Amino acid sequence: MAMNPMEQFAVKPLIPLHIGGYDVSFTNQSLWMCIVIGAITLFMAMATSKRSLVPGRMQSMAEISYEFVANMIGTAAGEDGLRFFPFVFTLFMFVLFSNFLGLLPGSFTVTSQIVVTFALAAFVVAMVIVVGFIRHGIGFLKLFVPHAPWYLLILLIPIEFISFMTRPISLSVRLFANMLAGHTLLKVFASFVIALGGAGGILSLLSVAPFFLIVAITALELLVAFLQAYVFAILTCIYLNEGLHLHEHH
Repeated sequence: MAMNPMEQFAVKPLIPLHIGGYDVSFTNQSLWMCIVIGAITLFMAMATSKRSLVPGRMQSMAEISYEFVANMIGTAAGEDGLRFFPFVFTLFMFVLFSNFLGLLPGSFTVTSQIVVTFALAAFVVAMVIVVGFIRHGIGFLKLFVPHAPWYLLILLIPIEFISFMTRPISLSVRLFANMLAGHTLLKVFASFVIALGGAGGILSLLSVAPFFLIVAITALELLVAFLQAYVFAILTCIYLNEGLHLHEHH
């Protein structure tokens, strides 16, 4: 285990490749994104391969996931939002599996990379803009005009616009920062266990304390991994609701 807690986030080329002066190497990050997609595909395939009225464990987990996301969309975006179920479900599962698989020893946490989380968040906001203009035309710009006295709109409209345009940053940084902080903390305490365990004598006994802290933090990280996937998905639903209904449905 590396002593540098930040080394686990290093993007390393596995298959170096340059095209037209651009580095398009296949990296450990690319590999783990493929693993995440493969794990989701395998999970859903196994869960739906032997469907029955009395579901087994895999089928139950798949059905719970399906109903969880469907209820989340219905609550946050209404019936119109259910047409985006495949997108939100895929997004939720990708973030969830990325977070969970990133906790495995020797793995790489895809969502600890700001470039990945920002790309996801930027795509969500771009999709909201496209949906909004398709549904409302130029009337989509009413989203930036809150219900307020006219003399306050001079101040509020720029604030609403800036708030909307910074959503990719806030949405991506929230996920990235939580994954980065939690995994760094685990690595730091793991280095304490190694250092104290190798010191010998009474110091070896002291390594028990950070070891139990690692167990507790890992349990907390499992909860955080799910919560961050949920937060990312529910905010996506809320943003889609604004694109669909503007200020009409909250």
